Amino acid sequence: MRSILAILTIMSLGFTSQSADIVTGQTEFKWTGKKVTGQHYGTLPIKNSTVKEEKGQIVGGEFVLDISNMTVDDLTGEYKTKFLDHMKSEDFFQVEKWPTARLVVEKMDGKMAYGKLTIKDKTNSVKFPYNQKENVYTGTLKFDRTKYGMIYGSGNFFKNLGDKMIYNDVILDFKVTVKPSPKKSLSMNNK
Repeated sequence: MRSILAILTIMSLGFTSQSADIVTGQTEFKWTGKKVTGQHYGTLPIKNSTVKEEKGQIVGGEFVLDISNMTVDDLTGEYKTKFLDHMKSEDFFQVEKWPTARLVVEKMDGKMAYGKLTIKDKTNSVKFPYNQKENVYTGTLKFDRTKYGMIYGSGNFFKNLGDKMIYNDVILDFKVTVKPSPKKSLSMNNK
């Protein structure tokens, strides 16, 4: 009896939601971090994604971001290497233990998206604006890094930092291009 109910449940889900694949070359997550003396920025590659579509509209999804392969685009040479090593250390993302971050979009209402962001095994609710133009979704998610255990250089935790202070907010600009594919699986691995 349980197996019959499980099959019926799966079948009914198949009729209410469809899948959509992202177009990898036209989908990107760009980060920006600011400090007193300026800012740094780069990209976060997508390790894999899941996009959920209902009645021709994207209603949610999940993006696993590959922190271990993040880039910084405003530095070169030795400074670039030092910066990335520091970002991957225990002061920030600690990629040896947590190489990915996960953004789960649970609801979209046409203007705002609602979901959860997990970094370093800490999950917080997020809400962010987005725009849709045909099959392209763009927007900006701003999150407080200290809520994920990254307090290095934060004026909330350390005094007299002067020009060494790093602001808590990290900006994540995204552009997600979807390609409807109702007959495929909801998941897509990007390698």
